[in-house]
Amino acid sequence: MNTRGTIRLATRGSDLAKRQTASVADRLSARRLAVETVEVSTRGDEIRDELIHRLGKTGAFVRALDERVLDGDVDAAVHSMKDMPTESPPELVVAGVPERAPAGDVLVTPDGATLEDLPEGAVVGTSSLRRGAQLRRERPDLQVESLRGNVDTRLEKLLAPGLQREHQRRLDAEDEDEGEHPDNFDRSVEEWFDGLAELERRAMERAVETEYDAVVLAEAGLERSGLLDAVATTRLPRESFVPAPGQGAIAVTARSDADATETIRNLVDDPVTRVETTVERTVLAELGGGCIAPIGVYAVVQGQYVHVTVQVLSLDGTEAVERTADLPITDHADAAVDLAAELREAGAAELIDRAREEADV
Repeated sequence: MNTRGTIRLATRGSDLAKRQTASVADRLSARRLAVETVEVSTRGDEIRDELIHRLGKTGAFVRALDERVLDGDVDAAVHSMKDMPTESPPELVVAGVPERAPAGDVLVTPDGATLEDLPEGAVVGTSSLRRGAQLRRERPDLQVESLRGNVDTRLEKLLAPGLQREHQRRLDAEDEDEGEHPDNFDRSVEEWFDGLAELERRAMERAVETEYDAVVLAEAGLERSGLLDAVATTRLPRESFVPAPGQGAIAVTARSDADATETIRNLVDDPVTRVETTVERTVLAELGGGCIAPIGVYAVVQGQYVHVTVQVLSLDGTEAVERTADLPITDHADAAVDLAAELREAGAAELIDRAREEADV
């Protein structure tokens, strides 16, 4: 902690990032600690025309915050754990891992359609190589398109075409009736617009580049952004859509020798979430896939064991190496290393190498 006794937390500027940081700050403030948040711009925020998996090679959403920690400008940084590189400077530690939010993915559609309901050739948006490969595996007939932006932006891109068409349809009907309230609508155009949610109003103003029939997002992001009930969602099965390592979890990084580190660990850390995410990130680190290969790892503490599911896919989803295992909780990190070795020998290393080659083309 700095000389004023205030814990300074670095955060990205997105609404989701600030909400996540606020949740950490609340945990500390509840114990009567003074907390200040410091907004930091990252390369991932500034370069919006690159895919996340390419930015992820350099930890684009993470390193700018952690540099402020290492320089001593702030005491800690708050990250979405799934964005964090598996390698970090030795003087930087994960001081706190709060209780995890739902780890899975959801399909978001304008009308509540499920993955099975989508017509052949439907366009599904995602920023994730993993989700793209999983979608292609389950529904090879779908057209998977890249989708960038924060949670709000992605939802606006999904909703914009349908809302804009409906708006034009109502305008045309009023024109035909010479400005009178059309009989086939229960409300005027103005009343209809006034009844839209704020997210829908922003979507009305968005230029449509790609028309998406559905998008796939992390349930945790929607929940933390307060948007889970604002759109129609369907949970995707975790057996076939294995989440990214650390998905749904928050990580608070700090210097190993800082006074605030132990305080954060004592007040913020959830032991179960730390064990689960340690297993997931250990498997990812040992496989070496990083953000350039479709890899899902999901661990759940069950009594004296950690039940873990791993899925390594080819980019097109036609090949996969999958394992489930129950690892002893007393030796979970070493057991995760052994599990990763089994996966490599079973063909995961080949799939990851191939993905790396294709990503560099």
